[in-house]
Amino acid sequence: MAVRHFLSLSDLSKQELNTLIQRAIELKKLQEQDQCPLLFKNKVLAMVFEKSSTRTRVSFETAMAQCGGSAIFLSQNDTQLGRGEPVGDMARVLSRMVDCIMVRTYAHETIEIFSEYSKVPVINALTDFCHPCQLLADVQTYVEQRGSIQGKRVVWIGDGNNMCHSYIKAAHLFDFELVISTPVDYKPQAELMKKFAANITFISDPEQAVVNADLISTDVWASMGQEAEQKERMQVFKPYQVTNDLLSLAKPDAIFMHCLPAHRGEEVTNEVIEGNQSVVWQQAGNRLHSQKALLEFLMLNKK
Repeated sequence: MAVRHFLSLSDLSKQELNTLIQRAIELKKLQEQDQCPLLFKNKVLAMVFEKSSTRTRVSFETAMAQCGGSAIFLSQNDTQLGRGEPVGDMARVLSRMVDCIMVRTYAHETIEIFSEYSKVPVINALTDFCHPCQLLADVQTYVEQRGSIQGKRVVWIGDGNNMCHSYIKAAHLFDFELVISTPVDYKPQAELMKKFAANITFISDPEQAVVNADLISTDVWASMGQEAEQKERMQVFKPYQVTNDLLSLAKPDAIFMHCLPAHRGEEVTNEVIEGNQSVVWQQAGNRLHSQKALLEFLMLNKK
């Protein structure tokens, strides 16, 4: 059987994604009942980090440990990548020693090369292009809080970044309406917007964009590697801050998400992130469960 990878949401079918979300909810309930199955006994996950992260490392490492497996953390200082070893060489070596490889890196091309040379599944834990693992947790959270996301109005506010790219793909695969509200010069990739035009609308004015929203999501204005642009971005994105006033224009039962870490007082106010419409903590916690379901799907060929 051919090795399956998860480099973007598009690597799974609509049916597979919806089944995976339901499995994540099931595994979460089992964990809460202290009945977590030992799915990954004698399995090893290699975690390759060129970009650091708290939630990604802890969620994947905990997922493996709770299900009877183990994980090996490899920073750039722990591998030969930082000394010029070709990505394909590292993939060929690692994939002969472990059962799955998770990569968090800058260039999306890096993870594509990893998957090309790997004999085991490769998971995209974030690239500059997309962040599909986060979208699994986001959709799981919405389903738990409000039911099916199909047909709902989801609004992305802020930067047209890797998270926005994944929301564009999610809109198509989970069949919801996505409204993108960014400054005109910070739109997401034009090719993606054209490809998935049937599911997305661009409204630069955030107040117009959030009307009738079921879900509002945002992210930091300057991602890792964009620190030099921080001051300029602070001025450009100021009108895109998610406040209680902005949230009040959405549906009364709309929920707020943020993939974290958040810069309170910048892209979102403290009142919103701590408010009763915020589900950011449930969202963060669900990374653990959605990734368990993903690891099971890929490593055990669970359909």
